[in-house]
Amino acid sequence: MTGWKLPRLFSSGSSETDQRRGPARLRLDIEGLVVYAVGDVHGCLDELLALEAVIADDASRLAGEKLIIMLGDYVDRGPRSRDVMEHLSRPPPPGFDRVCLMGNHERFMLDFLDDRIALADWLTVGGLPTLASYGIEAGDLRALGSDPARITARVRAVVPEHHADLLRAMPILIDTGHFLFVHAGIRPGVALEDQRDDDLLFIRKAFHEASHRLPRYVVHGHTPVDTAERIGRRMNLDTGAFRTGRLTALRIWQNRGRFLSNRH
Repeated sequence: MTGWKLPRLFSSGSSETDQRRGPARLRLDIEGLVVYAVGDVHGCLDELLALEAVIADDASRLAGEKLIIMLGDYVDRGPRSRDVMEHLSRPPPPGFDRVCLMGNHERFMLDFLDDRIALADWLTVGGLPTLASYGIEAGDLRALGSDPARITARVRAVVPEHHADLLRAMPILIDTGHFLFVHAGIRPGVALEDQRDDDLLFIRKAFHEASHRLPRYVVHGHTPVDTAERIGRRMNLDTGAFRTGRLTALRIWQNRGRFLSNRH
């Protein structure tokens, strides 16, 4: 399969001296593509591999280029965050391209690695299982004491550089014109170019309450639900894989959607 380049539309960032100017926002023409958006993985590699097999089988019956859009939250809470990151660092399944959007949990991990937050901030959102997947248990953290520099150095030593590179390269939004793909949602009434990164990664209530007034269809995760749902113009794919074992995808083809799951 011949690859194609995803153009950078715009990026945020407050100054030229920022180490990270902000994740990219992409504009993409998906006409003729078969798109599979995948909800929050949270360290559940087995579920991701099973869903990829379902996606591959479904795609085998459809003509056209295939694209997988991961909606963020690959780490934390579940048991195999390191393995998920390694899997996503490698080439996508044969016959597919893949884009991994940033979720709020990737932001926490990257902010810790880049000294923008303390370890305690990351641990409050489920970072301990991620550290364990990289070989750092709670006892190891206690042995390091209260010196932030020692703790950060230890974590940086076990997180492969290509995992950190993957985090830094993750875009935060894909705009296809008819559909938006984003981790959490958008702020109602705010122009797309003015959306804040924090809203794209964390928003819930205001976005959900505007489901029937959104300017276009928004495909997202972030808020766990029992089963994938379409409410108004938003489609939520976060089915809480780390506690339910259910990982969900939405296939979009010829402007029609179909939910797929690792559990038939």
